[in-house]
Amino acid sequence: MIAIAVGLSLAAAAFHGTWNVLVKLSGDPIATFRRVTLTTALVATIPLLPAWLLLGRPGLDPAAAGLALLSSVLETAYLWLLSTAYRRGELSAVYPIARGSAPLLSVVVGLAILSERLTPPQVIGVVLLLVGILAVTVSQASGRATLPALLTGVAIAAYTSVDRVGVRLSTPWLYGWLLFTLMAIELPLTIWVASRLGLYRIPDSVHGPTWGQATLIGAFMWAGYFLVLWALTLAPLAVVAPVRETSVVAVAVWGVWRLRETRRASMKVSGAVATLVGVALLAL
Repeated sequence: MIAIAVGLSLAAAAFHGTWNVLVKLSGDPIATFRRVTLTTALVATIPLLPAWLLLGRPGLDPAAAGLALLSSVLETAYLWLLSTAYRRGELSAVYPIARGSAPLLSVVVGLAILSERLTPPQVIGVVLLLVGILAVTVSQASGRATLPALLTGVAIAAYTSVDRVGVRLSTPWLYGWLLFTLMAIELPLTIWVASRLGLYRIPDSVHGPTWGQATLIGAFMWAGYFLVLWALTLAPLAVVAPVRETSVVAVAVWGVWRLRETRRASMKVSGAVATLVGVALLAL
């Protein structure tokens, strides 16, 4: 079972890293996410009724629905923050900061609020996380992407904590469907509000993805989400979490190699590796 969970986690990491690369290359990330959330919700809704009937008409606990609403708001904020970071900075810098800061923030919450204690390997993991994030941050040609990338990590830590509770109170696929449907409603609304307030405008020179490309990105998002949930039913989080974070190194290397983000490339890749090792030690 552990081997299967590792395989699922590696596949989830591949899907997550791939859709981030596609979003970065799409031109305007928030316009891409608008189409992605819509197509994802529509595609997920099509099999909903047959699945609901075949699986015994599972219900949705009101508490789970409330948590799904909270998570959707946090994830909509996450899409805005990630989009801002990608518009300002390089893939090989933004992705490791966003992904690496989330587990670090979880540790801070555990120590400060829950009075948890760390083992010596976990202390080393925290240090490596800090060093890795600092190395990637310093490597950026401009620091304009650092704050939204760090706030993306805050959003990840927040909605992950909510989802851990919400999924356990409901059928995971039903919870996931409601979550993505709410995001498909919220994101266009926030784009409209931001446009009316003069805070956002799609650049004239940007051509967003086709509906087919948006559907593909959405499929990768869904696949990564459910593969992780599946892996967690077969193995503990201590196994799944570090394997999933292999995408940190893969995306950093891809940005340096394929996107020619070569400024301080060795520092970026070294920081991404330190981040990955730090996450692995925290899971011990």
